[in-house]
Amino acid sequence: MRRSERKQRDPDLGTLSTRLLFSIQKELFDTLAEQGHPELRPQHGAVLGFLDEEGSRATDLSRQSGTHKQVIGNLIDELEKLQYVERRPDPSDRRAKLIVPTSRGRDQMEKSDAIMADIEQRHAEAIGARKYATFKGAFREIAAQQLAQFDEAAASRREPQKGTGH
Repeated sequence: MRRSERKQRDPDLGTLSTRLLFSIQKELFDTLAEQGHPELRPQHGAVLGFLDEEGSRATDLSRQSGTHKQVIGNLIDELEKLQYVERRPDPSDRRAKLIVPTSRGRDQMEKSDAIMADIEQRHAEAIGARKYATFKGAFREIAAQQLAQFDEAAASRREPQKGTGH
């Protein structure tokens, strides 16, 4: 059996995750465009998907989204130009900046949350609430295990090796 056929018949976790991600992103961003936010792209979700109404630090957005700080900085620049966010001094640390949603950003956040709730509700109704809750719990656990393993491997690569001076 050809690899492509095997991936179609019994897709691995990466293939399934990718299909799900791209399909949800398409529905989310197409719907957001219809609801007044046509300039947004899936990449903006690394900021907007984790942004708190009272504001968030860029370093927190980077950590929560798993996106490099430099990429987050570029996305914040774009979103600032599109008037979705603004930078403000962090009242708890004047040296730091908070990324705060504007009224346009809060509108997008509210609509995005509602769209995602509708998507989840649709899937829960399609396969049953209990089965969906079980799926989501298992998916969450697998994601946490994968991230922990990745973080552990990354940390071991950064640790100095004994006797090498590195």
